[in-house]
Amino acid sequence: MRVSVVILLGVLLAASASAQTSTVPDGHPSVAPVYVPERVFDTGRKTFADLEAMLADLTYADVVFVGEQHDDPNSHRLELAVLEGLARRRGAIILSLEMFERDVQTILDDYLADRITEEAFLKQSRPWPRYQTDYRPLVEFAKARGWTVVAGNVPRPTASAISRTGLEHLQSLPPDQRAHAARELRCPFDDYFDRFDETMDAHPMPGDEQKSAAEKRQTTERFYFAQCVKDETMAESIAEAYTRVADVRPLVIHFNGAFHSDFGLGAATRTARRLRGARVKVVTLVPVTDLDRIRPTKDDRKRADYLVYTYRAPAERKMTNSGR
Repeated sequence: MRVSVVILLGVLLAASASAQTSTVPDGHPSVAPVYVPERVFDTGRKTFADLEAMLADLTYADVVFVGEQHDDPNSHRLELAVLEGLARRRGAIILSLEMFERDVQTILDDYLADRITEEAFLKQSRPWPRYQTDYRPLVEFAKARGWTVVAGNVPRPTASAISRTGLEHLQSLPPDQRAHAARELRCPFDDYFDRFDETMDAHPMPGDEQKSAAEKRQTTERFYFAQCVKDETMAESIAEAYTRVADVRPLVIHFNGAFHSDFGLGAATRTARRLRGARVKVVTLVPVTDLDRIRPTKDDRKRADYLVYTYRAPAERKMTNSGR
């Protein structure tokens, strides 16, 4: 989790993994199902379960958060398996992504409706690095089924500016740009902030050694406010997508860096605030190098409803720098 927020300190960065392409029945490219070594821990029952049992339970949720480490290849393969498993069980599914920002929603909609080409879509939508291998399979899977896909995040320039100058930046934005951030913002100095602050302390930024305690605190608060605006915006995007569906109770599955939803905090708790009574479930994907010696700690068991341990080869640890 500590490593997760190191990338968050840049507020903008993402990196990731790999997958294999094939086609789904109606001809849209997707990803061929592949075996992904994993183990599922059910934190409610405090025991190991299996993927199908987890998916059966998630089917009854209103919103499912899947928290990832952005750089883990098997996590991305498993995300598609989760999406496919839920699709077998539910009809009304909405895919929501941290990886696209609100100001490109129209472009994303145009691509899903085949009004523009994929080339045009990617040229205009600012996809994350390695989109082709990491997130394209999810988008294409949703497109093939006619699902809504939500560009849930605040635009990166806005988040970056907040990290430099604070929440006051939002007041300077023209109305059309201000609309791309959540209307209601609550950024208390609570348990979520404490975890964020702890991670900042563990990974000091260049020049921190020359700052006073007050200056370091101000820097931490500004980065936290940027994180908070991202969480609030994703939560608002999820809630609005959920409530737009008439007559049928949809299932929104949202993919984000694990820190955004771990412990039911961040975007998860802000979504629950907006959707009173909604059944919100959290899944956290945890890359490990040994699936046979997993012993979830007491703190780990509080992270999510399900911990899904994915296999990461020891050599892949060198690329670990991800997962807001």
